[in-house]
Amino acid sequence: MIRRETDSFGSVDVPKEALYGIQTVRCMENLSFSRKKLSDYPAYIQALSMVKKAAALTNGRVGEIPIPIQEAIVTACNELIRGAHLQHFPIDPYHGGGGIGTNMNVNEVIANLANTYFGYERGTYEPVSPNHVNASQSTSDVCHTAIRLTIAQQLEAFVQLLRTLQGTMKEKAERWLQISTISRTCLQDGMRVQLGDSLYGVVAMLDRRITSLNHSIKQMHVINLGGTVIGSGVGASIDYRENILVQLKKVTGKPVTHRSNLYDAAQHVDDLGDVSNELKQLANGFIKVAKDLRLRSSGPEAGFGELNLPAVQAGSSFFPGKVNPVLPETLLHCCFKVLGHDRTVQAVLEHGELDLNVFEGAAGMAILDAISLMEKMLPVFQESCLKGMTANEKHCKALSETTVPLVVDLKEKFGYQIVSDALKTNGTEGLRQLQTNGGDFR
Repeated sequence: MIRRETDSFGSVDVPKEALYGIQTVRCMENLSFSRKKLSDYPAYIQALSMVKKAAALTNGRVGEIPIPIQEAIVTACNELIRGAHLQHFPIDPYHGGGGIGTNMNVNEVIANLANTYFGYERGTYEPVSPNHVNASQSTSDVCHTAIRLTIAQQLEAFVQLLRTLQGTMKEKAERWLQISTISRTCLQDGMRVQLGDSLYGVVAMLDRRITSLNHSIKQMHVINLGGTVIGSGVGASIDYRENILVQLKKVTGKPVTHRSNLYDAAQHVDDLGDVSNELKQLANGFIKVAKDLRLRSSGPEAGFGELNLPAVQAGSSFFPGKVNPVLPETLLHCCFKVLGHDRTVQAVLEHGELDLNVFEGAAGMAILDAISLMEKMLPVFQESCLKGMTANEKHCKALSETTVPLVVDLKEKFGYQIVSDALKTNGTEGLRQLQTNGGDFR
């Protein structure tokens, strides 16, 4: 069953029961390539619906739309905020036009849903039209605001996940403070170190990254709703612009504020670049963690052999019994993808032009995709790798008593010259004699 909708470009067939309309269908036909759908981002749809709800409440308050229409729009928005009707958001979120497809998809769904409350069929767009839903707004300030609200929400949950993972690392670090092993610089033997101290270095890195992510959350609450297209506010009344943030705060419960210059907000999306950079830095940190675990667990006979990682599956179709560090390696794959998403965001910054960065949507989606990747991977890494890994204490102790750690110990005790003379005279044996005889290596 279909219905026919018409605009200035002609007529289009729309599924009869679809809440979306002609603009959504055109976006699907012309601007789809990523194999993703807006419905894959329910938190973004909820944020868009919150923005539309706040706008409707403000428009009703200042007399831009009739109160019955305001109430119908708000009711429709509440349904979407609860997560209903996701199947009616089929557009590709990575599309040109500065996000127009996203805004129109939301406008059409809300309008059609609102009209059902008045007993009208979908596609009639009366008494509620998409223009009522979009009153005093532009795609530019709607999507700008909603994507930042979504990123902030996702980051808040992600930071809690990081805290949990960090807690697991703290437990391991505390347990391993009594285990001595060897440090390495330039992949060469170094001085003795406690295994727990090395891991506490990772804990401290995560503290720093979490602090930076919390700052990013605050950045995402600085938005431009009311600036309409390029920051001028043209198309929105002064009363609307003065009241929209009050309503948005009520709807979202978030401490949203305006960018100090809304023309700046339309042109420059470096705040998204900052958030993406924080995710990149976190990914780089986890790349080092994963690589270190691979090295420390390498072997079992011809590698470092300091750690034992949980065996979760066969490691080779050729070598019987071989077990690979597949979880650290999968974390590496995840982090490489995050770095790729950051490159997308930085490209958006580089290619903004004149009065509006129309590529902002790609940056927002890339950030949400990066967060999603780590949200899925890190709990698996924590549960299936970190919690079950153990230290090979006997081997670590043997490594901590090899030549270079011994040189460092003896140098601290007897001074550089005596240790140097012992090495020159009898090599490693001279060091052992020096250690045994209390300064006499002959």
